[in-house]
Amino acid sequence: MKKTTIVIGETASITNNLIEKFGLIVVPFVVSWPEMDYFEGNIFEKMREAERKGDKTVPKTSQPSIGTFKKVFEETLKESESVICITISSGVSGAYNSATQAKKMLKAEDQNKVFILDTFNVDTSESLIALKAGELAQEGKSGEEIFKEITEMSPNVYLFSVVESPKWLEANGRINHTLSVLLSQMQKIGMRPILSVKDGLVKPATLKMQAKDIAQALFKQAEEMIKKPLKEGRVCKVAISHANTIEEAEKLKKMFEEKYPQVEVIFISLTDPIIGCHVGPGTLLIGCSIEK
Repeated sequence: MKKTTIVIGETASITNNLIEKFGLIVVPFVVSWPEMDYFEGNIFEKMREAERKGDKTVPKTSQPSIGTFKKVFEETLKESESVICITISSGVSGAYNSATQAKKMLKAEDQNKVFILDTFNVDTSESLIALKAGELAQEGKSGEEIFKEITEMSPNVYLFSVVESPKWLEANGRINHTLSVLLSQMQKIGMRPILSVKDGLVKPATLKMQAKDIAQALFKQAEEMIKKPLKEGRVCKVAISHANTIEEAEKLKKMFEEKYPQVEVIFISLTDPIIGCHVGPGTLLIGCSIEK
């Protein structure tokens, strides 16, 4: 029997090869958008096409049900001594609550075998925590040991992003109209607003005034976070996801390789549709973890 299995939500943009490498169990979310049936390509191509045709509807998402999590926990515990469930921030999704309620519905002897972490983060930063858990599980660590380590790690994982248009975030209720208008106005005069997740919510982080593109803007932001820890000899890792802007993602990776070769860029992935529905096409995201 396996010692520990890691369960993640679909909101963590992790490449398939890493999911297979660490034996991660992915719990699906739901995308609701009837227009998906009428357009070809991935979700971002569909969103652009719908926009060109004047369709003002937007994709909606919902978290896995309590029953879905319960079934995943029960099935996983048949083959594993313990389960670590890593969820997107409870500030933007009900997934953590669903998982917590599902745990309470398990048999009493199984409840102590399930550990649920609210990452207070999303996408690539959520992914970095999940991959750390996967590494620890492969080392044979117990559920208690893994949960303790990733709980301590979580506050030192950061997410930054630049969106092409804030209207998608506003349409899905992730930012208010005033902030959406402000971000749009800044972009029009050449500013590059950086968004982050603070206290589990999407909030503005800073402005980059002299960045020629979104890749450079995010590189400068990440650099501010990692420069001091690197000098102290700490380990920094990066994960990148993009909403159909692979050129910018590759450009961002190259910047790290050229200036900070000691920083491991773990992966570049297409942003998962669950997050992509909210950030919209053209978005670039970077997760940074700073370890001891």
